[in-house]
Amino acid sequence: MQQIWLTARTVTDFETPNSTGYQLYSALLKIMSSSDPIISKHVHDSEMSLIAVSSFSGRFGKSKRPGYKVITSGEMYKFHIGITDPGEVEIFQSLIQPLIIEGKNINVEAGSLRIEEVKSNMLSFDELMVKVSEYNGKMIEFTFMSPACIQYKNSNITEMFPHRTAVFTSLLSKWNQVCPPELKMSVKRDELGRFIMEKPYTNLYDTHSVMVNTTYDAKRGHHRPIFKQGFTGRCAYSFVRNAPQDVRNAVVALSVFAEYSGVGSSVGRGCGWVKARMMEEER
Repeated sequence: MQQIWLTARTVTDFETPNSTGYQLYSALLKIMSSSDPIISKHVHDSEMSLIAVSSFSGRFGKSKRPGYKVITSGEMYKFHIGITDPGEVEIFQSLIQPLIIEGKNINVEAGSLRIEEVKSNMLSFDELMVKVSEYNGKMIEFTFMSPACIQYKNSNITEMFPHRTAVFTSLLSKWNQVCPPELKMSVKRDELGRFIMEKPYTNLYDTHSVMVNTTYDAKRGHHRPIFKQGFTGRCAYSFVRNAPQDVRNAVVALSVFAEYSGVGSSVGRGCGWVKARMMEEER
């Protein structure tokens, strides 16, 4: 697994939708395709998002257009990429080769940005499990950096609250898709609900409607946006006193994994970026 933090800037001001994740994802796919078309197609065609791409963060200018903001010259904009695909090395190389070595720009619809700085780290599943074995704390704090859009089972209903079963069931599904066979988990939804408690920071909680793609509307003769709903904020998850060790281990492992995989759907298009912090003492 890998995390990549990138810092970019533009030479000229340009407008962008408030939801920048889907444009950034498309731009990165094009960059990957120029370097390795097979890897780009693999990432695009995967049923479950194997890379998680945040939106741009930074200081934006105001736009006169509703639903838009301005990426301004002179400012730095950061974004994060998490990779959980077993072919992480090839994906990393297909991005870094054109962006850093060849100096290609990230071209979104109305402008382009040039990479100024890249930081990355790698974590194997074995290393992750060592971290799990070393943690004896009682609480894990999640900061949902971008809207987490978690669908309830196979319905069209979206979870609008960082409920423990919604968050960790989403992570469990992602984990079992990419982990080594011997590390697959069989934790039940009822166990997640029974042995974990969530404690949200209510003053930081917010809900959002995020544009994640566009689709062509044949009746109107133009593309229209596709929105998903989600939440941001901070929430602490703690274990009840009699929580079984296997449930504790599973939740800690999924929390570490979350920073690489993202939470919920559309993680490749700017949603579900999360930071997890292992806390020693309860709030």
